[in-house]
Amino acid sequence: MTFYERDFMEGTRGTMAVDWEERIDTKRMRNERKERALERMRDAGLSSMLLLSDPNIRYVTGLAMTGGSGADHYSLLLEDGNVVHWDTADHASNQRFNCPWLNDIRYACPGLGNVPRASGSRSARRFLLDKMAETVATALDDYDLKGESMGLDVGNAGLVDALERQGVDVDTETCGAVMEDARKVKTEDEIECLRMVAAIAEAGFQQVVENARPGKRESEVWGDVTRELWRHGAFVGGGYLTSGPNTWPKHQANTTDRMMRPGDLVYADMYNIGYLGYRSCYYRTFSLGEPTEAQQDAYETARDNLYDVLERIEPGATTDEVSQGFPDMEGEHADWYDADDHWQMTTNHWAHGLGLQLYEVPLIWRGISEDHPIELEEGMVMAVETQEPAERQGVRVEEMVVVRENGVEVLSQWPVEEITTIDY
Repeated sequence: MTFYERDFMEGTRGTMAVDWEERIDTKRMRNERKERALERMRDAGLSSMLLLSDPNIRYVTGLAMTGGSGADHYSLLLEDGNVVHWDTADHASNQRFNCPWLNDIRYACPGLGNVPRASGSRSARRFLLDKMAETVATALDDYDLKGESMGLDVGNAGLVDALERQGVDVDTETCGAVMEDARKVKTEDEIECLRMVAAIAEAGFQQVVENARPGKRESEVWGDVTRELWRHGAFVGGGYLTSGPNTWPKHQANTTDRMMRPGDLVYADMYNIGYLGYRSCYYRTFSLGEPTEAQQDAYETARDNLYDVLERIEPGATTDEVSQGFPDMEGEHADWYDADDHWQMTTNHWAHGLGLQLYEVPLIWRGISEDHPIELEEGMVMAVETQEPAERQGVRVEEMVVVRENGVEVLSQWPVEEITTIDY
């Protein structure tokens, strides 16, 4: 097994700022991210990009956006490296005071999202959309770029029409690919953020060990986990814990009020837990009491499938080659799901990129990779996950890894060889 050997000095350090040790350099991370986006924007022939997607906005500005697509905030990256950012009155005023690296922050007009819908007026919605487009056109004019091609990362027909009425040349095809290309390979500071969020997730797993007991509700234990994650400064945007028969198939409500019982399998998924915006996805399985032989066998199968995939990951490998490490339809228990094609088995046995979003490039999955492969690059970060049924229950296991020159670096450190047994 060829896994990346980490230098001792690359280990996880504290979350606070100090003057006596090199830690995550947030200024360097902001600068490197913006430069990557800027370089790829110029190479694509765009003079500017209007960013509505929160992860794209954060990538370029460093602002703590946590949602999906900007409705009342948006950013414009310009070819000279300047950024114009629009936000709500309170946020904009706060950013002007606290974000000295941004020198052009303006008040946003919410032309998209819930605000215009809540107006209940078609004419109000048209006014807000036109005003939003006007703010962008004015900024382009201020920087002498109004006649140049501007990329838009999130397609919206109404906004495109409004921008074009303002005389803006809108490119809806290029910008998304530019940002995807910029974000797919992580800087070392970004990787350190992902290493840190893995460590925080492990603090959450420890809460499962300390608090899961027969008679405890899933929701009670997950509450203990969530409290610990927040204590370490995490953003908790997802995650769940499930037990017993809720583990196979995964319960649609995820965490419920079910009481745990002796002999239950329990698994927790620390997904969409964020540190400085960087998101985790990290499964581990636990057993209330000693697991049965069937449960141990199921876990061994899931673990071996996962590590078969990890063995295949290296720079230059293609996702179709790597996907062959995942089970085929028979191994995915398609008969249980009454499925006849891999595309129907979404979220089962796959790997997905991690970064400022839960799902980033690359996605490795028999459902698409065999016919639509891409090449892996050093510095990509992904979560690799597998599962297996066991006596009307199920196990899941997942690792967070970095593609390195000589294999993968495993960021996740909770023991993986066996199911973690919880004595009570």
